[in-house]
Amino acid sequence: MAQGICFEDLKLGDTASTGKTITEADVLLFSAVSSDTNPVHLNAEAAAASVFKHRVAHGMLTAGLISAVLGTRLPGPGSIYLSQTLQFRAPVAIGDTVTATVEVTGLDTERKRATLRTICTVAGRTVIDGEAVVIPPVRG
Repeated sequence: MAQGICFEDLKLGDTASTGKTITEADVLLFSAVSSDTNPVHLNAEAAAASVFKHRVAHGMLTAGLISAVLGTRLPGPGSIYLSQTLQFRAPVAIGDTVTATVEVTGLDTERKRATLRTICTVAGRTVIDGEAVVIPPVRG
């Protein structure tokens, strides 16, 4: 199994990103897996009457891209996700391309934990921001 970046090799300011265009299938599958069948995600007529005026992707579907970066890129495989704060700033529409980026902002050498700023953007506009704490792989 591939191992991610070890705690000892992380540096403040390290960043990594991933991008994904949110599709109709993504929204339908996430709805099925999560049991979140809120009509604002699934029903165009109901969504048109909402504050958004159109269907939007689930916030947690978008936030899941942060997990993808943490688990596959920085720190990567072997990392343990401990906590995450999220502030939803703007909706994500079906067809939007979301970029999730993480940046190492803190390193706790005693506990071997990393703090990372987490942000999701669409065309440069912030849609989610927050902070994650992870246990990266440790050289053993």
